[in-house]
Amino acid sequence: MAATGARRPVTVEAELDQPLSRWLWLVKWILLIPHFVVLFFLWLAFFVVTVIAFFAILFTARYPRPLFDFNTGVLRWSWRVAFYSTSAFATDRYPPFSLGPEPDYPARLEVDYPGRLSRGLVLVKWWLLAIPHYIVVAFLAGSSGGEERWFAYTGLIGVLAFFAIIAKAFTDTYPRGLFDLLVGLNRWVLRVTVYAALMTDAYPPFRLDQGGREPEPTP
Repeated sequence: MAATGARRPVTVEAELDQPLSRWLWLVKWILLIPHFVVLFFLWLAFFVVTVIAFFAILFTARYPRPLFDFNTGVLRWSWRVAFYSTSAFATDRYPPFSLGPEPDYPARLEVDYPGRLSRGLVLVKWWLLAIPHYIVVAFLAGSSGGEERWFAYTGLIGVLAFFAIIAKAFTDTYPRGLFDLLVGLNRWVLRVTVYAALMTDAYPPFRLDQGGREPEPTP
């Protein structure tokens, strides 16, 4: 587990975009069809890359950097699509078709490259150690955090995002407190996804860090 005060291995940040259309959310699922097609194949590749990385870590204690960068890119892409749609409906800016960082987009994700990883942990962290988090993620996202999570939410996050966009539609105001909560819940799911994908040995905290910015590390 990461030491207290250490730099966090996963950075998930977002900004509530203004202005937001009251009704664009009704057709976003149609607009995102090209992304859904691409993400389907990207997540298949993500799974294959993770299996390859498993054996690489087991024998070399390292996650090959090109594979790590690819999986980080898939997570970035997925987070932007999710933020645009059913994870928050908090921007009307169409997500770019990009695996790289997009600093001007209101939803951003970075994962620190770990260097060396534990050969022993790679055998158990993605299933045994992560079980408590999988239970939480299943409640939040309606799934275990796999590739299907980026296409539709059936859990708490989807319900709250729907309430937020309905409030926007009828009052022209997106509840700020609800936005902060949604980003915090998505941050939790993404931290677990990174851990389960073997990209860090730092165990995800059982803590809801709300708001668009990552909290400062405690000294």
